[in-house]
Amino acid sequence: MIWFFVGLIFIIFCFSFVMLFGAPYLPTLSPQIEAAFKLLDLKKNNTILELGSGDGKVLIAAAKQGYNAIGFELNPILFLLSYVRTMRYRKKVKLHLGNFWRVALPEADGIFVFLIDKKMETLDKKLKLYKYKPLKVASFAFKIPNKKIIKTLKGVNLYEYR
Repeated sequence: MIWFFVGLIFIIFCFSFVMLFGAPYLPTLSPQIEAAFKLLDLKKNNTILELGSGDGKVLIAAAKQGYNAIGFELNPILFLLSYVRTMRYRKKVKLHLGNFWRVALPEADGIFVFLIDKKMETLDKKLKLYKYKPLKVASFAFKIPNKKIIKTLKGVNLYEYR
């Protein structure tokens, strides 16, 4: 019985801890994934970063489109779930367990995020320092303050950094 409570506390900790750095886990819906890909206008073998990759759904969809996908996830439970779900796409998908705020992001042709309002300004500051430009960013549901939206489709906003 004690292992049940230890496990429960671990799960609660994993899902609560990430709130300090980003957003709670909410799965991205298929229409929004399709909209993000359409807005980003990636070509086969282009690279997409997903900042907060959750259960790996976006990474899998990217691999199926022929994109290279790199995901960052802080929650170890979601990271393991995503790792297992993306195993068959290992040639196209790379996963990183950790806080994307604290690392230099790798080169990519586009970025997908589903963050929360209070983190969007911090994201903007990070992307202004991103050394691989031009860059397209698709954000589901939340807007980057004081940044011009290029286009919106099904709740996904497209931004460009030059």
